[in-house]
Amino acid sequence: MEYQYKKLLVGDNEFYFQMLDCFGKAFEDLETYNGQRPDYDYISELLGRDTFIALVALNGGRVVGAIAAYVLEKFEQARSEVYIYDLAVDEKHRRQGVATKLIEHLKPIARDKKASVIYVQADYGDDPAIALYTKLGIREDVMHFDISVSEDEM
Repeated sequence: MEYQYKKLLVGDNEFYFQMLDCFGKAFEDLETYNGQRPDYDYISELLGRDTFIALVALNGGRVVGAIAAYVLEKFEQARSEVYIYDLAVDEKHRRQGVATKLIEHLKPIARDKKASVIYVQADYGDDPAIALYTKLGIREDVMHFDISVSEDEM
């Protein structure tokens, strides 16, 4: 299969919505990704930021894979890191190198943003993701904690 790769820019609303669909289906969580879709103003603001990166893989003009990543500026040195928040590939297009190519397309963008590293988390038991990231980088075993900001939980 033939794929094209695209960084989403302001105005790429249809591809943005297709990206949400891709994540929702891949993670079996349509409610999170499609239940309260942002409006065009929010999407334009987000895609216009230097700190957000959205890349998509296209096949036949449709999004079949995507990365959503954030640029995190460091405080101790004049550098940044890029965090892959979500990466997904439609089930029919897996094992075709799409995820690897998306990360390869992210690398020059990260370099342009003065990033020293791209990092990503994977859940225990998500063997395909762990295999992909092990192939591409160095594994660190860390613990992840979600700290609520809700006043109800204080």
